Amino acid sequence: MSTMLSGQVDFVIGVDTHRDTNVAAIVEAVTGGVVDHLHCSTDAMGYKRALAFATLHAPGRRVWAIEGTGSFGSGLTTFLLENGEWVVEIDRPARPARRDGAKSDELDAVRAAREALSREHLAAPRARGDREAMRVLLAARHGAVVGRTKAIGQLKAMIVNAPQQLRDQLRRGTTDQQLDRCARLRTLPSHSVEHRATVQAIRATARRALYLEAEAAEYETELEQLVMNACPELLALPGVGVITAAQFLICWSHPGRIRNEAAFAALAGVAPIPASSGNTVRHRLNRSGDRQLNRALHTVALSRLQHHEPTRAYAARRTAEGKSTRDIKRCLKRAIAREIYRHLQTYAHTLNQKQTAA
Repeated sequence: MSTMLSGQVDFVIGVDTHRDTNVAAIVEAVTGGVVDHLHCSTDAMGYKRALAFATLHAPGRRVWAIEGTGSFGSGLTTFLLENGEWVVEIDRPARPARRDGAKSDELDAVRAAREALSREHLAAPRARGDREAMRVLLAARHGAVVGRTKAIGQLKAMIVNAPQQLRDQLRRGTTDQQLDRCARLRTLPSHSVEHRATVQAIRATARRALYLEAEAAEYETELEQLVMNACPELLALPGVGVITAAQFLICWSHPGRIRNEAAFAALAGVAPIPASSGNTVRHRLNRSGDRQLNRALHTVALSRLQHHEPTRAYAARRTAEGKSTRDIKRCLKRAIAREIYRHLQTYAHTLNQKQTAA
């Protein structure tokens, strides 16, 4: 096999990860032949067994190709990196399209190893530490925001169906005013059973929405501190806020993981896809890539289109040239991805120089 890895390593260890067990398969880099398999548990003892297995059957130059380094494989990945092993991230390997295609954990581990051998570019696992802290806080905040939105929708539906006197009292005002008013509702013994039950449900729902709002704000405060520690210059860019900056840092992870700004754009799903035919020369939107990163770029683009004068002037010029609104946004997102990547790389390089000098 003439691949990028075949000249650098003697063995590739593919790992099919699960919640309770991992399955590893050692494959020779030159021939692609399978050397041995191992089933081990997803705990400290299992990770030590996997490393000892590799040391015995794959001595010398080796690389680990692990599925799900950010989920089921995170524990093994962290353990191996701490022990100086070379680890690359592999997404779900291709499987036979036939209905009777063979499927087992051992075959999946072998496929992961051979997938690594066949690829020209390999991805390093995402960093943990501050990056992982941002990821979990962003996920928790998203859950709180979604929960608040659902609670508000439920609250408004209950107000619509409330008894007439209660509905007239609560239906007016902004959402924030309704939440505040509903959270302070009280009942009297003279009220009907329906009235008291409705007040109880509305009050509880409003308080839940307010609690989730405060929880989301708390997460955002923690995220802002982490972003300021990681790359404060991001927040100075037009249209970039705490949430979008955190998403950029999470996807970028660390210096060297993404080889260039074109790869970063491809990861974000903003790299233009040629769609030319005959006399038509054009590009279309990319529907693949990391959709959370794509959404962050889209948010920045919308903010700049509304508040950033150079971006507004660019959009006006491109509109005069006959570009559609969708094409203009696509071009903007590609340019923003280039700007964000170069900013992250420059800041990381400057920080590394300061640490070296110190």
